[in-house]
Amino acid sequence: MWFSAPRLLEVLPMMLQTAQALLDSLSAEARTKLQFPFGDEERFNWFYTPVLRQGLTLKEMTIEQRRVVHALLRTALSSTGYLKATTIMQLDEVLQVMEPDNPERDPERYYLMIFGMPSDTSPWGWRIEGHHLSLNFTVVANDLVTVTPAFWGANPAEVRIGPHCGLRTLSTEEELARDLLGMLDDQQQARAIINVTAPADLITGNQRIARLATLEGLATGKMTAKQCDALLRIISEYTNNLDQQQVEAQLKRIHDVGIEQLHFAWAGGRLRGEPHYYRIHGPTLLIEYDNTQNEANHIHTVWRDLEYDWGGDVLAQHYAESEHHHTRS
Repeated sequence: MWFSAPRLLEVLPMMLQTAQALLDSLSAEARTKLQFPFGDEERFNWFYTPVLRQGLTLKEMTIEQRRVVHALLRTALSSTGYLKATTIMQLDEVLQVMEPDNPERDPERYYLMIFGMPSDTSPWGWRIEGHHLSLNFTVVANDLVTVTPAFWGANPAEVRIGPHCGLRTLSTEEELARDLLGMLDDQQQARAIINVTAPADLITGNQRIARLATLEGLATGKMTAKQCDALLRIISEYTNNLDQQQVEAQLKRIHDVGIEQLHFAWAGGRLRGEPHYYRIHGPTLLIEYDNTQNEANHIHTVWRDLEYDWGGDVLAQHYAESEHHHTRS
């Protein structure tokens, strides 16, 4: 998903400067672990479980370097998005209490990777990733940012023990979809509910290129105006994780492609506490949400741009149009 330069005059230089400041603060060894060529295949190797990864962990950084990482996050995310990201990280502290013998539960085991050299002329990108968080950003010539794939998860989705008891992470993503489902009449629900059993996880998982064979569920063309507004509120909950300067451009792209081409699909139980799944799918947009694990108290969500993940076609266009990438005869 792309953004024109006028809206990003403040955001992109700050992102570039913050990323460069972090690189400048690192030892040669740490920088080797954190920085990869922009064309490295590692840029597409993303996942959302607590596996060993490439990159430099927060645990390996000084306090000041961690501050810079959080400053980098704030250049890309809204206050709401930043709070969600840091809360997701802190949920590993809850899991440490619940699973004291599991060494994978570590709120400092989040990895930062920078791809290429931060630049206002050449493509570069960065990713922060760990358990239940994978945020991927690509910058092209200081006038383009892509922000997908964007994975946000929560385990436990509702904390039921300890000092954080009652905390619900990603609750709005669930409640807005339930609101829409409840607004549908019987005939619409019959179309929207594609399966009485929810899939065990996101259908597209961590595919490099997200693919679903067909558009299933209830098309927005079969919804009332109020129902369409409810669908857009769900989409906005995902886009509003970004810095406000980027949100409008994201929504404009979705509108330009055509709201009437979107489909809302639900699978699983309709009662609160039952395993459930939903997605919003269109020609360029895919949002998946799944809450089936740990007695439906474990949320996975992902936002994909079916054309522009990691820069996609727009990155190819940049290379085609940039004179310095052309071979001189």
